[in-house]
Amino acid sequence: MMDIHEILKKLPHRYPILLVDRVLEVEKGARIKAIKNVTINEPFFNGHFPHRPVMPGVLMLEALAQAAALLAFETLDVVPDDNTVYYFAGIDAARFKRPVEPGDQLTLDVSLLRMKAGIFKFAAKAWVGEELAVEAELMCTMRKIA
Repeated sequence: MMDIHEILKKLPHRYPILLVDRVLEVEKGARIKAIKNVTINEPFFNGHFPHRPVMPGVLMLEALAQAAALLAFETLDVVPDDNTVYYFAGIDAARFKRPVEPGDQLTLDVSLLRMKAGIFKFAAKAWVGEELAVEAELMCTMRKIA
């Protein structure tokens, strides 16, 4: 388990792009389960869409990638510093199954498929209750910056 204070120590993201509120479970080298509480106060709801607020699909994928980053850091036993960035390297087979609206709680479920040469591949799904909202295969990499 990881609360918001621990998440803030490990992820460089901050408001309005920090999209993981709590980690419920983490198995090093295997999987992570985390949550994102979706509220009407999210800045993107002002424009997406004013008449029917829906969380953008790319932000659902970003939330999954942030959970994946936390899993990668736990797996490698590293705490990233200001010289480390964690990038998307690819997104495959992304499918959006249900809209995510204010008041929903996204459960982020990410499994590590493989890691090789600094590239991580994950199977990622986000749920609202028992309903699948999005699924994708994510590839991410960590890089040192100057």
